[in-house]
Amino acid sequence: MTDDFDEVVAEPVQLHSSWPTASDGAATARPIPELVSEVYSKSPAPLRTKLLECLLRPVGPLALLTIATGAFSHLMHRLTRDAAPISLDEVARISSEHVLELARYVEQSSPHELLRIGSLIASSPMGVATMSGSALLLALGAWSAAR
Repeated sequence: MTDDFDEVVAEPVQLHSSWPTASDGAATARPIPELVSEVYSKSPAPLRTKLLECLLRPVGPLALLTIATGAFSHLMHRLTRDAAPISLDEVARISSEHVLELARYVEQSSPHELLRIGSLIASSPMGVATMSGSALLLALGAWSAAR
């Protein structure tokens, strides 16, 4: 038996190296999921609904049950073909911390889906008016330009 794996070089793995981070020179840069969570926390309920629908688009049933320790399990009905939109009552049950975990999942599984949030924020006057909404648009713009 050979010892091929005895001399494995341990190099740090860098995920999403093209995402803006604090080490890219901007002292105040924050990861995209944190900005999404902040936009969610400062948005009115109708925009929150649209943000959730956008983030939940790529999420399957198993992830829906496990992300944020099941905080999204009450939205299982959304996986059917003729699903009703997310109600304002359902949105009220979701915190910005839950959205942070959901955005982190989407960042890992379908990062291109986060770009849809940019167009959603840009089309909403309330979303662009918030500081976090503007920061998210800038971060998504920088990420898509780097790609």
